[in-house]
Amino acid sequence: MPKDIFNIASAWKMDGLKMSDLLKTPLFDLHEALGAKMVPFAGYAMPVQYPMGVMKEHTHTRAGAGLFDVSHMGQISVDLHEAGHEAVALALESIIPQDVLGLKAGRQRYGFLTNSAGGIEDDLMFANTGDYLQLVVNGARKHHDIKLIRAAIKPVASVTFNDNAPLLALQGPRAEDALASLVPEVRDMNFMDAAWISTKDFGSVFVTRSGYTGEDGFEIAPKSEVAVEFARALLNHDDVEPIGLGARDSLRLEGGLCLYGHDIDTDTTPVEAALTWAIQKVRREGGDREGGFPGADVILGQFRDGAARKRVGLRPEGRAPMREGVELYANEDADTPIGHVTSGGFGPTVGGPVAMGYLTSNHSEIGTTVFGDLRGKRLPLTVTKMPFTTANFKR
Repeated sequence: MPKDIFNIASAWKMDGLKMSDLLKTPLFDLHEALGAKMVPFAGYAMPVQYPMGVMKEHTHTRAGAGLFDVSHMGQISVDLHEAGHEAVALALESIIPQDVLGLKAGRQRYGFLTNSAGGIEDDLMFANTGDYLQLVVNGARKHHDIKLIRAAIKPVASVTFNDNAPLLALQGPRAEDALASLVPEVRDMNFMDAAWISTKDFGSVFVTRSGYTGEDGFEIAPKSEVAVEFARALLNHDDVEPIGLGARDSLRLEGGLCLYGHDIDTDTTPVEAALTWAIQKVRREGGDREGGFPGADVILGQFRDGAARKRVGLRPEGRAPMREGVELYANEDADTPIGHVTSGGFGPTVGGPVAMGYLTSNHSEIGTTVFGDLRGKRLPLTVTKMPFTTANFKR
C-alpha cells in the first residue's frame, strides 16, 4: 500500500487559522461524532478523512457507496416565473457560454462563468426545475459568483443565495440502491436528471443524478431541519460509508475532472482546459446564439484556430507521484519547460501515480513522452487519454 496516499491531508494547512475561525456546515457535529479529521477548506471546517482512512474510503466508493458533505458549496436559485424562462435563460447566457435556453425542465448541465480574456471565473452545475434554475458553484468562489450572477439576472428575475444550505453527494455503484431505500423514485432517474421528490420521512428533497467522482451517484439537497437525520439514514445502509476530502480529490483526479483553482482558473480558457464539449453548438460560431458571453472572441477564436496549450492526462513511470507545480520538459536535457502539472497523486484504482497538467499543443498528443523535474531528477511521463478509470454514469 503506497505510503503517499496517507499524506493527502498535508495539502490542507491552517495558515494561522484556528478551527474556531472556520464556518461549519449543518453536518459538522455528525462529522465529529464519526471521528473525522477536520481541516480548513473554502473557509469551512471539513472532513479530510474518517477512521477508515483515505485509501479505503477511495476504494469503498469505487465498489460500494460513499457519502460526502458538500454543503460548503454555494446554492443559487433563480425564479423562472417573474419574467419567463426565455428572459432568464438569455440573461444567464450573457455570462456563461452554455445553452441555458434549450435546457429542458428536469435536466441539469455543467457550465462555467467566463471573463473578458476567455478565462474561467468558476465552473458550476445548473438545473432547470421548471419553476426556477438551480445553480451550484464552488465554495471558495461562491461570494464572487453571486455578484456576477445577480448583476446579470437581477434586472429580470429574483436571485436567492442559499448559503450554507445542506448538500450531500452519494457516489458509487451501490448509490442507487442506498438512496432508493429512502427515495424509491431515484431508480427512474438517468445521468443529469434533476427533480424535487417527496419522501415519506424527510419531506421534499432536491435530487440530481450527478457527482464528481466518475461513478454513478446523486447530489441531494434535503431541508436543513432533516439534513442530519437524512445523512444518518443513508449511513445506516450497509453499503454506505462517510468519505472525506482526501478521497474526493483522488476520485475526481482518476475521473479526469478539473479542480477549480488548480486545473482551471481565471487565466485558463475552456479550449485550453479541454472543456469544449461543455459548450453546445448553438453558442459556437455559426450557432443560433453564437457568442454573447464574456471572452467569446477569444474562446471562439481558439475553437477555430486552436490554443497554444492543452490540458492532458499524464502517467508517470514508476511509483513516484508528480504533484501540482512539477515542471514538464520535452526531454531530459531541455532548459525551457513546455508545461506543468496541475493535479497529481496516487490513483488507488489505477494502482499507480496519475496526473493532469498543461503542455504546449505540439507536445500534447496521446503517447508522447515528456519529463517532469522531480527534486532535481528528470523522470518520464506519458501523455494519456482521460479519464484514468472508466466513467460509470447511468445514461
